[in-house]
Amino acid sequence: MNDSRPVLVVTSLYDPTADVVIRELHDRGVPDVRFDSGDFPASLSVEAEITSRGVKGLMHTSSRTTDLAAVRSLYYRRPTGFAFPHLSEQDAQFALTQARYGLGGVLASLPGCLYVNHPHRIGDAEFKPSGLAAAAAARFYVPPTLITSSPDAARAFIKRHAPVIYKPLWNPVYLIDGVSSVVKVAEVTPEDIDDRVAGTAHLFQQLVPKTADVRVTVIGSHIFCVRIDSDLLDWRTDYSRLTYTPVDPPPRIEPALHRYMDRFGLLFGAFDFCVGEDGRWWFLECNPSGQWYWLETETGLPMLAALADLLERTT
Repeated sequence: MNDSRPVLVVTSLYDPTADVVIRELHDRGVPDVRFDSGDFPASLSVEAEITSRGVKGLMHTSSRTTDLAAVRSLYYRRPTGFAFPHLSEQDAQFALTQARYGLGGVLASLPGCLYVNHPHRIGDAEFKPSGLAAAAAARFYVPPTLITSSPDAARAFIKRHAPVIYKPLWNPVYLIDGVSSVVKVAEVTPEDIDDRVAGTAHLFQQLVPKTADVRVTVIGSHIFCVRIDSDLLDWRTDYSRLTYTPVDPPPRIEPALHRYMDRFGLLFGAFDFCVGEDGRWWFLECNPSGQWYWLETETGLPMLAALADLLERTT
């Protein structure tokens, strides 16, 4: 018997990775409904009741109507934020919070739905200090790390653990001469630290001398490890200089991955490690909404099939 329950794909209008996933679902005959929560309320509406059996009701896009109680799974990618440009600043703030806690709360409470990942769990896992603490508890190797707003503490940490790099705790986009830019990971010295550090929180981390990087993508019970070779401090700054090799993880890594995923309730995670000169894999971060499909095109690893299986709920 065909399963008519849809997969919800929550993402922005331009998302090539979501395009590939939806195409795979179509090829399998799995119904899907794609929408951007940022389209609310212009072209997205909801009517949901809270009952003893949970949320029931309907969600309407410009082309589909979805029974909220019959959603098979939800793939939460990177939707845009709510926006109310036609309202005053105060009214827009009120409308935004009502949309977030109203529509957002409904989408986070679908009965019987498999979330990849649950938006609340994504939010929890996106805090770098929480992720690093969870990684240490999962028994990954974690470089010495300081989060501080104290210039003196930063200087003392750098002197104690040199070489040290600075990382943004979150990477918003800056427009520089009209070009989108982000704050890059960079090595710092005590002389680089001044009173501006006191203006907000900063993350400093010991630089691990490395021989390579590894991106580990966890999709349900599947683990895909790809060694990334380059001469770059941060391999994400120039993809043209990268080479990729599928590898097996060291024995201690797989159980630690599962402990980390269980800690945040994740079914998908994109982990970054660097390989130290002694061969140890050092945890850097886990992105619960990270990119992954380009690694399949580079290596042939069956990541798309694993994700589609998960969303289809065949595994």
